Order: sequence, then C-alpha cells, then structure tokens
Amino acid sequence: MADDADGTRWTQVSRVGPGGAASAYGSAAVMCVCGPVMLGSALLGAADLMVMGIVFTVVFLPLGLAFWGNTTVEREHNRRLDAVGVAATAEITELTDWDDGDDVGVTVGLRVSGPGFRTFETTWRRSHHGALRVGLRLTAVVDPYNGIFRVEI
Repeated sequence: MADDADGTRWTQVSRVGPGGAASAYGSAAVMCVCGPVMLGSALLGAADLMVMGIVFTVVFLPLGLAFWGNTTVEREHNRRLDAVGVAATAEITELTDWDDGDDVGVTVGLRVSGPGFRTFETTWRRSHHGALRVGLRLTAVVDPYNGIFRVEI
C-alpha cells in the first residue's frame, strides 16, 4: 500500500483467474472442513482424534474463512479493474533483494502514472523474475476512485 499526496491509499491487486480462484476456494474449503471431519470421526470411533479435531477446528476454520474472504475480495477488485480500470504505466524505479528466512524475492519500487489520476509511487514484493530491471515500463490498470491497481507482467 502507498499513500498519495492527496490522501489516496493505493492497494495492489493480484490477478486471480478462474483456475487460481478454484484452487484457492478448494484450499479454503479443505481448511474449513478438516477439523469438523476429525471431530465427527472421533465421535464415531477413535477418541484419539478428538484433541486434534478440536485444534484443527480452532486453527484452520478461521484461517480457511479468512482465505476464502480474501480470495473473494481479490476477485471483486479484479472484476472492477477489468470493468472500469484506466490503462496506466508502472515504471520500475528500484530493485532490492529481500530474504526473510522463509521466502526470498525482490522488492520492486514502482512509479505508476496515467490519465485521470495523480502519479504515485509504491513498492511491490514478488518472486524474482529475469525480465525485471530498473527503467522497465510495465502495463498497469488503475481504478483511481477506489485506489486499487494491478501490474501486469
């Protein structure tokens, strides 16, 4: 997220296509169902699953619901960008490697400009990609009224 000079809070949206959405919804459903299924199995048979069923329900049910909700919001943002988004250009101004111990990638500094909104700068953390270099101009789509944008690569 980046704040603009006029107070607009810009939020990047990742493209989530039909296949990605099906996979995300499927994963979320599995997370939501695994604990209750273990609890049901414990009631019908082996009591060893009772504690694991409770733990899985308490941990994975809220995570699954959050994952489902996040995917739904991303899909709505993508539909909005596809419907009313303004074509823009995102120029790479900076590239910095990052490694947080679990994941590695690159932080990409972007300057996004186009008609109908004030130019803004933001950062984008993503996996390494051989084509990324400072000065490269990427296609972007911006919804200046809702403060969302998507960079295409």
